[in-house]
Amino acid sequence: MVNHTGNSGTTSPSDPEVEGARLERVWAHLGEVMDPELPFLGVVEMGMIPRVYFDAGHVVVEVMPTYLGCPATDVIRQEVQNRLRSVEPDGEVRLVLTPPWTTDFITETAREKMRASGIAPPEGQQADRSFLLGKDRVIPCPRCRSSHTQLVSAFGSTACKAHYRCLDCLEPFDHFKCI
Repeated sequence: MVNHTGNSGTTSPSDPEVEGARLERVWAHLGEVMDPELPFLGVVEMGMIPRVYFDAGHVVVEVMPTYLGCPATDVIRQEVQNRLRSVEPDGEVRLVLTPPWTTDFITETAREKMRASGIAPPEGQQADRSFLLGKDRVIPCPRCRSSHTQLVSAFGSTACKAHYRCLDCLEPFDHFKCI
């Protein structure tokens, strides 16, 4: 799971209070980095920043892509680098691929923001691959909360979303698939 305090690395901080304040400042700046595909969500609340820690006295930020080949990864990494360098000029961003990111890392706050923006958040856990097997799932409409919905396409506006429609309010919506 995501570790927002991770103070590991090759050296111990010289002053834990000062080092802790530095890490908190970095986390605050990282909280302002938005996902370019979901601009109302931050990469921290999406669980894409698993750790911020010290290595040889320098702050290191780990960035975890939502999936290999995601076109937003380079943009996110660059924005994280810009935010980090604004408070830690010698800071480093490292792309991490293991463990892989899953929708299990998305915070409840981010899930509520998805609903408020008309996107049904992931239902269940990443281990649930029933949609790949063509099994029907009940995905509640993010607008009217009706369970009377229908899958239109397993592939939506991005690879990580499926397209649904509500049979009660008649509105189309995306569903962020469990990954």
